[in-house]
Amino acid sequence: MAEDCFAGVTWLRDHATELNVDPARIAVMGDSGGGCVAAATAILARDRKFTPPLAKQILIYPMLDDRNIKPDENLPPFLAWSHEDNLTAWSAVLGKSMDEMKAGIADVSPYTAPARVTDATNLPPMYIDVGNLDIFRDENIEYARRLSVANVTTELHVRAGCPHGWEGFAPKAKATAQAMVDRIKALQSF
Repeated sequence: MAEDCFAGVTWLRDHATELNVDPARIAVMGDSGGGCVAAATAILARDRKFTPPLAKQILIYPMLDDRNIKPDENLPPFLAWSHEDNLTAWSAVLGKSMDEMKAGIADVSPYTAPARVTDATNLPPMYIDVGNLDIFRDENIEYARRLSVANVTTELHVRAGCPHGWEGFAPKAKATAQAMVDRIKALQSF
């Protein structure tokens, strides 16, 4: 999937003049599984020395870590995306059985599961947004921490009282309005 997205940003860069696009302002953005693809594409672009480098990665409650399969007992009443859903999704992405997933997979590429990246240096600046009632909360916080430690400009928002995909459930909520303001700022910041 990251290969397909990388091909897309490469095509965009290569046709920037005819499309009236500034190649220095190309970013990747995605939510949930799409956030995984966006983060993986940012890693792939860095590793392939994509030039000019991607300007930003904007990740909305991204699914980053295939190892996130143990349920948090405090979250189930609030979940819009459960650990069982996550296990099923990663099983499909990795082509592994549920039993293999539960046992743990050792050799997963960061181009598939970005949380597996061992070197976070020189990645594009990152905006990341997640609800505190989302099973991706802890992996998103940890990913933001790791990028920050690697001196990647990182903006993290953890939205109180918000489950995965909350904007679809509560489009008029205060948290949704604030998230939209913050995301627009992130889009305008590069």
